[in-house]
Amino acid sequence: MDAELLLAHVLDVPRTRLLTLDEVGDEAAARFAALLDLRTGRVPLQHLTGRAPFRHLELAVGPGVFVPRPETELLVEWALERLAGRPAPVVVDLGAGSGAIALSIAHEHPGGRVLAVERDAGAIEWTRHNAASRAAAGDRPVEVLAGDMTSPRLLTELDGAVDLVVSNPPYVPDGARVPREVADHDPPLALWGGPDGLDVVRGLLRTAARLLRPGGHLGIEHADQQGSALPTLVRGHGGFDDVADHPDLAGRPRFTTARRAAG
Repeated sequence: MDAELLLAHVLDVPRTRLLTLDEVGDEAAARFAALLDLRTGRVPLQHLTGRAPFRHLELAVGPGVFVPRPETELLVEWALERLAGRPAPVVVDLGAGSGAIALSIAHEHPGGRVLAVERDAGAIEWTRHNAASRAAAGDRPVEVLAGDMTSPRLLTELDGAVDLVVSNPPYVPDGARVPREVADHDPPLALWGGPDGLDVVRGLLRTAARLLRPGGHLGIEHADQQGSALPTLVRGHGGFDDVADHPDLAGRPRFTTARRAAG
């Protein structure tokens, strides 16, 4: 599949068009061979094409930004269900990276005010680029902010006024083995989360509890080994109820959700 997608990229045709191609020119064949060599060296497919599909969008990605995964689409689906019926919700995406979550919510719930927060100086350039592209395409602009999701000074003007906080934070335990595509090409700030992978999440919970209105919702993606640890952490934090964990399409634990308790 990767080879077919790379050839379609070189020829600038849909993948299905390959079935009816009679030949490939020498120049295109040479470009294709070069891309195959890079992919064999475990350069991510999305870095080679410069694009990553995510729900109804196609986002620009490359070195310096975390490549969005299909599993995260389920977190967005859950978020949109929580926003249904609210004409003008306030949504904060903490650790936005490419902007996949924030931009998808803005695209599919156009009445909302969506803010995307990113700490990494390299990654936020991709956030801004994708946000500008979606605004040019007619979506409501997403506000892109440089900031640390664990900072007590982040977005203090929105304390108690946010309807939804979502995040795909760094959650990989330090020293864990990950594929070369991840280890060599995803930015470290998007990956490593301390000895148990939850150090950043602990600070994220403090920020979310401060920002959310009573009854507001929180959704956090996690590693499949954290399906018990993260819900336990959220329950122990205080200030949240209705804590639940959700599987991905393969049945693996994938994201934890909660509601900001009254008072």
